[in-house]
Amino acid sequence: MKRILLIEDNADVRENTGEILSLANYEVLTANNGKEGVERAQLELPDLIICDIMMPELDGYSVLHILSKNEKTSHIPFIFLTAKTEKSDIRRGMNLGADDYLTKPFDDTDLLNAIEARLKKHEMQSKTYEPSVEGFDKFIHDAQKALNLKRPL
Repeated sequence: MKRILLIEDNADVRENTGEILSLANYEVLTANNGKEGVERAQLELPDLIICDIMMPELDGYSVLHILSKNEKTSHIPFIFLTAKTEKSDIRRGMNLGADDYLTKPFDDTDLLNAIEARLKKHEMQSKTYEPSVEGFDKFIHDAQKALNLKRPL
């Protein structure tokens, strides 16, 4: 079961989003603010992080910045889930290295699709293949599967 760290200061949003993730068979870890989120991420090493931006103690941009500088956490897929909808906010988040940026209110399906896509991408990037014909064939097979291709490349 994949573990997701949800960093959100609003209790209602945290509970509702956590419920959506639990129903989708994810193990949900939570943090009430950015500082707590950084600590949990470094301790728990989740498979993916979902983070608000406007939070007390440490905002989401700072959370991403800190985690991206840490060797243990820099590889973890990171999704912003926030009410900040300005293009400049989205651009800032992506420039800092966020893997996705979703705005509130959000559609459950959009969130779950974003999570699944980021987890698949991370899995593909972390796989290693033998430097042989068999390894190449395995890579092609996995790429077709990940892209849901019906006909071979």
